[in-house]
Amino acid sequence: MTQRYCKKCLLRDMPEGEYFKNLYDYIAGLPKEDKVSDDIYESRLARCRTCENLLSGMCRLCGCYVEMRAAMKVRACPRVPALWQAWDQEEEQE
Repeated sequence: MTQRYCKKCLLRDMPEGEYFKNLYDYIAGLPKEDKVSDDIYESRLARCRTCENLLSGMCRLCGCYVEMRAAMKVRACPRVPALWQAWDQEEEQE
């Protein structure tokens, strides 16, 4: 049985800390074929930590939670120039 996540709940309406658990559960539940490797994930997050647009775990450019965006192969950094590319482009650069 697949666990469902509340799509209509605001973060502030969830018990404190529950929204972060929900975020990490969502990332853990992503299909393996949709997620980058742990090494690429950590590399992406390291680059996000250096960005002036990171604020409380969120990207001020697009409004995403960077830990969620960084986990997905198809996502890229929204900054211009980007700090990291979508997975297939990263693989070509290495």
